[in-house]
Amino acid sequence: MELGPAILLGAFPAAAYVIGSTPFGAIIARAHGVDLRAAGSGNVGATNVGRVVGRAWGYLCFALDLLKGLGPVLAAWVLLRSQAGFPTLVHQASWLAVGCGAILGHVFSFWLRFRGGKGVATALGVVLGVFPYFTYVGLCAFGLWIAVTLVSRYVSLGSVVAAISFLPLFAAFNWGSLGALWPMGAFAVAMVAMIVARHRGNIRRLLAGTESRIGGKVRDQESD
Repeated sequence: MELGPAILLGAFPAAAYVIGSTPFGAIIARAHGVDLRAAGSGNVGATNVGRVVGRAWGYLCFALDLLKGLGPVLAAWVLLRSQAGFPTLVHQASWLAVGCGAILGHVFSFWLRFRGGKGVATALGVVLGVFPYFTYVGLCAFGLWIAVTLVSRYVSLGSVVAAISFLPLFAAFNWGSLGALWPMGAFAVAMVAMIVARHRGNIRRLLAGTESRIGGKVRDQESD
């Protein structure tokens, strides 16, 4: 059965936004009697959860935020892959709209008065779920994030470097079909631009030499 445009471009992304809006960081912190928005850096992402509540809880928050992106995108893939001609431009647009909904839900959670985290973990979940076009690219970018973060001890630097690397990696992995996958290319550009923009304060502090390292004193808003 062919799915209609209202479902593909309306209901699916809206459901993904609701799922993405679940503020797991704030929930974990609240369970420990802490208002995360008034503690540490004030960010509701995994880095601040780890700093304020404990490293293990930060890892749990990262995994849950990742699943907010991965789950809806995989569900959309299961439904879309049986459609005739998959992935047509409409299929790509609806698939990516689901991912966009999840990311926007995390960044602009209606539970938090349309405030939220910086979208890195949820975006990683989204790209891992767009199989195979983003999956291997996302794994490479994630590996780069780990390497840069471990060497520099700046989570924000790792996030920005990994985001920027996504575009050339996507081009390299999908070189022979970039024309047919232009909606995915456009989505990648928008996603990278959003992540970098959400880290603009971190970038200013990195350039000024005042950004907080892992284990160091919190100075201002941090990466999630």
